[in-house]
Amino acid sequence: MVRKLSDYNSTLHLEVRDYECDLQGIVNNAVYQHYLEHARHQLLKQFGLNFAELSQKGINLVIVKALLEYKHPLRSNDSFVVGTNMVRCSDVRFDFLQDVFRLSDQRLILTSTFTCAAMNAQGRPTKLDVLEDFFNRVARRSPT
Repeated sequence: MVRKLSDYNSTLHLEVRDYECDLQGIVNNAVYQHYLEHARHQLLKQFGLNFAELSQKGINLVIVKALLEYKHPLRSNDSFVVGTNMVRCSDVRFDFLQDVFRLSDQRLILTSTFTCAAMNAQGRPTKLDVLEDFFNRVARRSPT
């Protein structure tokens, strides 16, 4: 599926910094997870939720599964964008669907799916009322 930047709930523009590259001169695979996490937190913030404040209230949004598919590398000084969508899977689970595109040629660099769960302070999956409005505004319902 060919995606456009307008297809995402949120987009975040970033640039590769020299220290994020490995000996091969490309972005280290682990660094992409930092980019994706920052973009997820920005989406939450954009729609009125602060990840740190939720955690302080005993509301934890945790990753239970991560799938990343690397297509092409980024290099130092490359400008890129992370596109993020949310799909609601159930009352307590949701997926972040994220893609990374290099801006110079719009090349797809990476696709990912992060499955997350809402957990209470005791570490149990839970439906959290504070997230209901957020889900209604942002997350699409999963077709399954």
